[in-house]
Amino acid sequence: MSDLALTILPETADDRLAIDRLHERTFGPGRYTRSAYRVREGREHVLDLSFTARIGSLLVGSVRLTPICIGDTPALLLGPLTVEPPFRKRGVGSALIERALKHARTAGHPLVVLVGDEPFYRKAGFKRIPKGKVKMPGPVDPARLLVAELKAGTFEGVSGMIRPDWK
Repeated sequence: MSDLALTILPETADDRLAIDRLHERTFGPGRYTRSAYRVREGREHVLDLSFTARIGSLLVGSVRLTPICIGDTPALLLGPLTVEPPFRKRGVGSALIERALKHARTAGHPLVVLVGDEPFYRKAGFKRIPKGKVKMPGPVDPARLLVAELKAGTFEGVSGMIRPDWK
């Protein structure tokens, strides 16, 4: 990423259309059938914990955090995380995750979960959730269900269905 003049900024309401278009380009129409999208459906992400990556005025990436519950335990769902294809593998996604987790930790959130590739997300502190401990509505490969404790020990004893936080 050293060759990029990358700026990470909090998402604003004015970013919505550009981010929607980025999601459309990078994930396509099939994104709506994914289990994580279904959990987020009808639920707003937290603007203060969601970030954009820009090079100059060009939006090149985005990450969002949405409130959920695991059973009765409050948590955040990370995603979608997306980076424009020409800027991938240059640290943009990692920078977005790092910023989002830092702000979530500062705001006192205990846990962040996601569906993703463990080798990539392990660098940010995510680990595989033991099979059967947490479930997500719809089909999800259990090996791709990951959690990051933002405070040590906060995942201990947590189990149940991931569901939207309707509080």
